[in-house]
Amino acid sequence: MKEKIDSLRQGFEQELAKAASSEAVEKLRVAYLGRKGSVTELLKGLKDVGAQEKKELGQHINQLKKQVEERLSQQVEAIRAAEEQREIDSAQQYDVTLPVGGALGSYHPITVVQRQLEEIFASMGFIVEDYNEIVTDYQCFEAVNIPKDHPARDMQDTYYLENGQLLKTHTSAAQNFILQKYGAPVRAIFPGRCFRNEATDASHETTFFQMEGIMVDKNISISNLIYFMKTMLSEVFERDVKVRLRPGFFPFVEPGFELDINCLICGGEGCSTCHHSGWVELCPCGMIHPNVLKMGGVDPEEYTGFAFGLGLTRLVMMKYGVKDIRDLNSGNLKALSQFRQA
Repeated sequence: MKEKIDSLRQGFEQELAKAASSEAVEKLRVAYLGRKGSVTELLKGLKDVGAQEKKELGQHINQLKKQVEERLSQQVEAIRAAEEQREIDSAQQYDVTLPVGGALGSYHPITVVQRQLEEIFASMGFIVEDYNEIVTDYQCFEAVNIPKDHPARDMQDTYYLENGQLLKTHTSAAQNFILQKYGAPVRAIFPGRCFRNEATDASHETTFFQMEGIMVDKNISISNLIYFMKTMLSEVFERDVKVRLRPGFFPFVEPGFELDINCLICGGEGCSTCHHSGWVELCPCGMIHPNVLKMGGVDPEEYTGFAFGLGLTRLVMMKYGVKDIRDLNSGNLKALSQFRQA
């Protein structure tokens, strides 16, 4: 039996030296370690060996098996390394000084406008924060004054995960995080992608972008809110834009408003984008509800603040004259290339 083990070891090494490809190594593995492989057959043959020899022979066979496994693994790695080196050697050298050929890529129009807004708000003393797309029920609803079974949840049907978490329906889900992180006073914006399970049309999508903003300090009023919104819009559109404030219900602000912008697609005459009203809802906003401040660790007796949820995707539509919101997520390069930035 020992002579057979030694002979098998020598034969394996000779065959392994000839295995120049991964396929050849795999065939060799099956031939020696497979269900009917040579080493496997040796192990099966131990049942015919006497008790005194079984232990010693078993050790020799297991050593052989371990050696075969290690040598096969080494050969596979050596073959892979050789193949990679051949690819490197055969590849043409890349000259980084050569001019770039073909069409250049460009930022998505939503990215362009988002960065523009970040610069505008940064110039007004706002910090820019990021936040998760997957959040808890508490973060998305309860922390912004929308308790369980509140009717307001019906306006924001979303996508739930098996673990109870969900895709955030609005960037307001980050309000509690920002307040907990910075306390008061604070000025912050936090853009992000949002998700809602709703019917799509020219001005509604299941996936869209918002930019939330909050300002909390002593003696903050609606006048501060109006000032920052008008400043932002005049900077983005680089012209005077007609806006209106009307009462609106949002559980996390009191009082709450809808900031509408005169539809720039039709000039206020009425079209499918504005549902023939001449106005597009752009920015739900208002004074932060005392309950939201409390849950964020801020004393509402000492501080007040405003919050706004800017419809970033709709703002892009107005800025570039995009009639259908679905075009922005379509991946249609012919449509999106119109907004290429140098």
